[in-house]
Amino acid sequence: MRATGKRKARTHVASQCGYRRPSGPTRARDARPAEQRAVVNMRVLLADDHDLVRDGIQAYLEARLPAIEVVTASNFQGALALARVAPRFDLVLLDLRMPGMDGAAGVERMRMTLPDVPMAILSGYPCPPELSQVLARLHVSFLPKTLSGDALVSLLIEAADGEISPPSANGEGTGSDQDPTADVRPLTRREREVLSHLSLGLSNKEIARRLAIEEVTVRLHLRGIFRKLGVHNRTQAVRHALDHGLDITAS
Repeated sequence: MRATGKRKARTHVASQCGYRRPSGPTRARDARPAEQRAVVNMRVLLADDHDLVRDGIQAYLEARLPAIEVVTASNFQGALALARVAPRFDLVLLDLRMPGMDGAAGVERMRMTLPDVPMAILSGYPCPPELSQVLARLHVSFLPKTLSGDALVSLLIEAADGEISPPSANGEGTGSDQDPTADVRPLTRREREVLSHLSLGLSNKEIARRLAIEEVTVRLHLRGIFRKLGVHNRTQAVRHALDHGLDITAS
């Protein structure tokens, strides 16, 4: 009885805050080997007040990543309610200008509710300078709605791995300029190995498996790579290595 009561309470809250269970036919189980799957068993909270945008992103992600579950809300209060009562999310995507969001204040509230969950802001407008500072402090990514579907999936995978995609200098996209405080030391052998596997599009878990190390160790190596190259995420790291002719093969 107690478990049934909890399910009813969750169903009531979800119905009040705009949650809709994924509809349509049940997705077939992804039979591909693990190394060919970008994300597995991932729950995403997506909040956007525009039905077309929300439904379009949900449908695209679920088509590209068969093991993903996208839970949706149509406003900030709905997203906040789901964050408080729903099972743990692996990633939160919030529209910057949806009702109740209130810009940086909404980001602060969601971060307080989910302090350890990767988060990203979606926007069709440039990121205001004052918001950029808040996003950096709270470790939140900024993703423009002008991204292609492939780019969105790639950046979401990065965000789920705890990496951030900051706004560019003009606030219109993900930053790619090299950080002037970059560490000038060369990459270590292990860092080159990690970067080499990174260029193959592998996740942290897959890199750890191939190199026979812990996933947390991969994250530590990534931090060192980002610091030395003066970049913010894996896409920028691989691009920087290719643009500068770096040797990223293990020696």
